[in-house]
Amino acid sequence: MVTDTLRTATPTQQAFLLLRTVFTAAPILFGLDKFLNLMTDWPGYLAPWVDDLIPGTAQQFMYVVGVIEILAGILVALRPQIGSLVVALWLAGIIVNLLIAANYYDVALRDFGLLVGALALNRLATPTHRAD
Repeated sequence: MVTDTLRTATPTQQAFLLLRTVFTAAPILFGLDKFLNLMTDWPGYLAPWVDDLIPGTAQQFMYVVGVIEILAGILVALRPQIGSLVVALWLAGIIVNLLIAANYYDVALRDFGLLVGALALNRLATPTHRAD
């Protein structure tokens, strides 16, 4: 049973499970919402100069972003050591975009915290090898 496993797991194992779950679910949910815009108007977060560079509309770009986020979440579920780095790099790109957009410093700071969490997941997912 899952709850028995959680109770007997070490704090490190519990932290790994929590981070893996969040960094699987959040990118998938946010990615799906790029198609629905229920949580927010996602194209509004795109820096204007980026919108000028990309072909198509900002919403069409958000569809691509959504697919990438869904795939990143799946990658975290299957290969957390690699997926966590993909999510961290993706968050770094989002942070740069938000700082350039100049209206979303609070969201950029939150995403920086998420980036640190993704890096922590990477460390927890990395096997340790001790020299004997």
